[in-house]
Amino acid sequence: MIKGSLPALVTPFANGQLDLDTLKKLVEWHVDQGSHGLVPVGTTGESPTLSHSEHDQVVETVVEAVNGRFPVVAGAGSNNTAETVRLVKAAKTAGATAALVVTPYYNKPTQRGLIAHFTAAADCGLPIIIYNIPGRSVVDMTPETMGELAKHEMIAGVKDATGDLARVPNQRLSCGADFIQVSGEDPTAIGFNAQGGVGCISVTANVAPALCAQMQEATLKGDYAAALEINDRLMPLHKAIFTEPGLVGAKYGMSLLGMCSEDVRSPLTGLEDSTKEKMRAAMVHAGLLN
Repeated sequence: MIKGSLPALVTPFANGQLDLDTLKKLVEWHVDQGSHGLVPVGTTGESPTLSHSEHDQVVETVVEAVNGRFPVVAGAGSNNTAETVRLVKAAKTAGATAALVVTPYYNKPTQRGLIAHFTAAADCGLPIIIYNIPGRSVVDMTPETMGELAKHEMIAGVKDATGDLARVPNQRLSCGADFIQVSGEDPTAIGFNAQGGVGCISVTANVAPALCAQMQEATLKGDYAAALEINDRLMPLHKAIFTEPGLVGAKYGMSLLGMCSEDVRSPLTGLEDSTKEKMRAAMVHAGLLN
């Protein structure tokens, strides 16, 4: 089952090219730190600026490096249904556990269009996690639409990045209590699980994987006091990472830990010095740096 802390894995670069050796090292680090799965080539993995062959390479490399030790949910989203189907099929061939498919951005399909899009993805035969993030896609999948899609045996759950905690119980009603609901927003992850969620696809977990995993484990045991103590350490980091685009903050934080380069691809740019100061202070607060 997909649950707990699943880092939305960054894609490391060296001189503008994929750094697959570092990617493999990151997989081992997340295993050692207690992460419960990985989500490569989502937005945090810079999927918009990867070529199709690079996208496939990253998924294949992560699946091979994980070697069945925990789930790999491969990013496979596009606003083009045919391209989404290709990405889902490639993830299935690579051996991914599931595919993360975002609501199509920019072309603004109707709810009927969303049903057609996700049904085509699910018909590929790999479990699908819906990624509902209206802040980026400008499309919001309603709980009723999600409930209709949940009838498909290959539509397994949702990464909910609406920030609306009432969605969780509403989606439990429309999709069933067994429908996997994971948060896509670090600052509300505890509240999300309290409402019926089972985990978080996390950007912060790139920088603080052990703390994020421990916090998730505490909520899943019902120990919200322990989870709150951890989140008090993490909250400044959640905020600092998203001062600028989250993956840029995550890569910078990882560079301070010696885990990967801070390089990102245009149109993204490196952090402003003021944001770097926020990141360093937040990591000191969390106990990640001295």
